[in-house]
Amino acid sequence: METTMPVPLRIGGAAGFSGDRTDAAGPVVEALIASGGPACLIFETLAERTLALAQLERRARPEAGYEPLLDELLRPVLARCLAHGIRIVSNFGAANPEGAARHVLRLARELGLSAPRVAVIDGDDLMTGPARALWQPHAHGLDVVSANAYLGASAVAAALREGAQVVVGGRLADPSLVVGPAMAHHGWAEDDWDRLARATLAGHLLECGAQVSGGYYADPGVKDVPGLARLGYPIAEIDADGHCIITKPPGTGGRIDRHTVTEQLLYEVHDPAAYLTPDVIADLREAELTELGPDRVRLTGVRGHARPATLKVNVCHATGWLAEGEISYAGVRAGARAKLAGQVLRERLQGPLRLDLIGVGSVFGDDAGTWVDALDVHGARDVRLRAAWRRTERTEAERLMREVTALYTCGPAGGGGVRTAMRRTLGTVSCLVPREAVPATYRFITEGA
Repeated sequence: METTMPVPLRIGGAAGFSGDRTDAAGPVVEALIASGGPACLIFETLAERTLALAQLERRARPEAGYEPLLDELLRPVLARCLAHGIRIVSNFGAANPEGAARHVLRLARELGLSAPRVAVIDGDDLMTGPARALWQPHAHGLDVVSANAYLGASAVAAALREGAQVVVGGRLADPSLVVGPAMAHHGWAEDDWDRLARATLAGHLLECGAQVSGGYYADPGVKDVPGLARLGYPIAEIDADGHCIITKPPGTGGRIDRHTVTEQLLYEVHDPAAYLTPDVIADLREAELTELGPDRVRLTGVRGHARPATLKVNVCHATGWLAEGEISYAGVRAGARAKLAGQVLRERLQGPLRLDLIGVGSVFGDDAGTWVDALDVHGARDVRLRAAWRRTERTEAERLMREVTALYTCGPAGGGGVRTAMRRTLGTVSCLVPREAVPATYRFITEGA
């Protein structure tokens, strides 16, 4: 009797952070279509600070708070995805998943498409409700902006099984964007630890977009990457046992080999024996990478253990304001004049002040600004002074911008090109809460409802 091998699921990663390239999805989608099999497209756009900023944006505009580039990300590919049955899963809902879902429906209407089935994942936002009491002791006295739990893949899988064509979440854990579709496609149970762990590592390889295809890897003359300006974003082919092959769209730039995949596999992994996620604890100590051909690497050997009993919660809080000011000095004794300008600012403001001399030293400094004193600026002819000041009150922080601007006439000779900026600063505290206290659910959004 002839047996049929289960069909693998192909998952393309089209974004690794909020602000990633908006044209990345096009080649990925075309490659998924060309493969002819079941496929999913993920956009990973959410970092801790991104979510807190989205909460601040929603405070100002209740209809906002989701990925600001959502239209640019989806408009080029939505019609093709829907026409070819490619599901879309993302955490681009940020602080307002329902708002993002309604944006998807509006976009489909503008494109003349039938309304897709759009599901929203709820449960990560812990700013209100009984779960608020679980994290509050860790944030006593803080001006809390957001509190979000890292949700896993179960609700994503359930929504896809129910027929969702687009799944929108907020703080979904990055690898869970891949684990959810794999669970739904292959029918895995929530305690199939080995398979879940393997899919988790596939998600880990995809979650940072073009990092795995050579972006963050590139170092000219040491680790050369062809076609860096037209990087191909990654695709994972996940089989029924969770093993994956990492590849990228044909004809795109970048490289995928054992070197690039190894770097991404170990990226942000504290303990290779226990990579904790909401879905599983992944053990990659025996992981094996095999090059199958150009831009095709197979990952095997990953094992899994029972998922943690707790979920991580990130609590972001407002910490004040960061003011920045820059001014350039060029020509003979430019370094000495830039140093003197920094000394003037330090005396005028009388507080810890970050000072950098761009062109001489601007990475290894200290926030007190004292390292500038020891820099050798002899011979420097093109220097830009950057000053940064963190203060609790905005009105106090604004003093730095005024003082840098005043250097036009009050400071050393020849200063020019002043630029100033101001932005909020955020801090983060993390804690663990019981898993059962944070249930994740899904619901479908319809137009006009």
